[in-house]
Amino acid sequence: MSYLLTVDGGTESLRARIHDLQGNCLGSCAVAYPTDFSAGARAEQDPADWWRNLVEATRGAVADADIDADRIEAMCCATTCCSVVALDENGDALRPALIWMDVRASAEAESVLATGDAALALNGQGAGPVSAEWMIPKALWLKRHEPQTVERAHRICEYQDYLTYHLTGEWAASLDNVGLRWHYRNDAGGWPVSLVESLGIAELLDKWPPRVVAPGEVVGTLSAKAAEALGLSTKVKLVQGGADALIGMIGLGVAQPGQLALITGSSHLLFGVTREAMHAPGVWGAYADIVYPDRYVVEGGQTSTGSIINWLGRLSGGPLDFESLNRRAAELPPGADGLLVQDHFQGNRTPHTDAASRGAIVGLTLAHEQHHLFRAIMEGIGLGTRTILDAFRNAGYTGTEITVGGGASASPLWLQIHADTAGVPVVTPDSPDAPSNGCAILAAYGAGHVDSIDDGIATMVSPGRRFEPIAANVTAYDELLGRYQALYPALKGVLEGPASGPWA
Repeated sequence: MSYLLTVDGGTESLRARIHDLQGNCLGSCAVAYPTDFSAGARAEQDPADWWRNLVEATRGAVADADIDADRIEAMCCATTCCSVVALDENGDALRPALIWMDVRASAEAESVLATGDAALALNGQGAGPVSAEWMIPKALWLKRHEPQTVERAHRICEYQDYLTYHLTGEWAASLDNVGLRWHYRNDAGGWPVSLVESLGIAELLDKWPPRVVAPGEVVGTLSAKAAEALGLSTKVKLVQGGADALIGMIGLGVAQPGQLALITGSSHLLFGVTREAMHAPGVWGAYADIVYPDRYVVEGGQTSTGSIINWLGRLSGGPLDFESLNRRAAELPPGADGLLVQDHFQGNRTPHTDAASRGAIVGLTLAHEQHHLFRAIMEGIGLGTRTILDAFRNAGYTGTEITVGGGASASPLWLQIHADTAGVPVVTPDSPDAPSNGCAILAAYGAGHVDSIDDGIATMVSPGRRFEPIAANVTAYDELLGRYQALYPALKGVLEGPASGPWA
């Protein structure tokens, strides 16, 4: 019997899982790490925590599965995307990582957009937008504000690449990450040479990893040092993964044109698959070959979603009683008795791509309680997802159902709200832990146990629950949508300017 090890490096923790060749999870272990939030919409993590957690979680998962670690044949990692690291020759971090939700580089994003470079055609309708989350704006911020870091850096790369190096000694980037967030064009010449040259950061071309490896391809085998730390064999193959949400598409079984994947966690990411490239306002992509060969991916997303639920818990002074909150919130009608939430607590990803936008709760009265806020947050997030779906439809991409994985899939109420706000059915696979499932499929493919990623999906993904939209609720949310959409332009004027506070 052979086994597969999967690693899901998320925003708040790293989880390792042991899978059999049918995709069943036999054991798991999650280890949390801290994030340092500070003024200026900054969010940083210590990369050394990623490695320590990988070691602890791997050993914990093997113990939980009660298997012979020597029978682990391959492993695959999915990590947060745009978590940018500057590393020395030994792979050690020169400063804390600017994780994906760090949007301090909003001015740099504007500078990238102002170049008008051909690489910007990848998102929008031929000329952007550009998000402060992405690699090049963050690298430009480092060049402008910490030039000594860029000068000293042997590699400027991502969480994914940091793990790859420490596991194998190989400097290799994932085609998934670079195609998604580095303006790499697999169908148009590769690296965005003219873009980085025009920004005065051409040295990135030498500091980025020299290899680009597609998901499912073998990067190498574990180094002796890594194998000893993890308690594994040096024969274990590291199969390339990528951005957690995109690898989650595989784990949800979303691989064919017309399908939609909604990956939920600290943020929401919505992906569709196409055979042809398409570009439109409010839509990111289309990205060539970043998950499946000869297919494109289109994208929309919300920067803060599950993280707003966590914020509510912190505000309440302790863990939320989700059982009670879900029960009481389900008793409320759509609209949460007059509350409306704009979900831009860490800016907006799409369709506005505005790092300076902020969250809002409007309609508060002294009669509102915690469960009202809880439902209103879920509804605001659902309406944000709906605006992305509308942008997709305007671009000509219409999905007939949404497959959901991640944190929101644990709440039947939230899944129903998503079905009602979107107006289409919502489904979940039997195992909703999408990034880990996707890693298991890629590891099985890289190890030669399935002939293609599509074959792996057919073997290892099973259907789960289905939520049909409720007609009366759809009507109510259609009316609420207009009021939700009016918040962004109204609040944009209020929040702009020197009085808007340190998070602007």
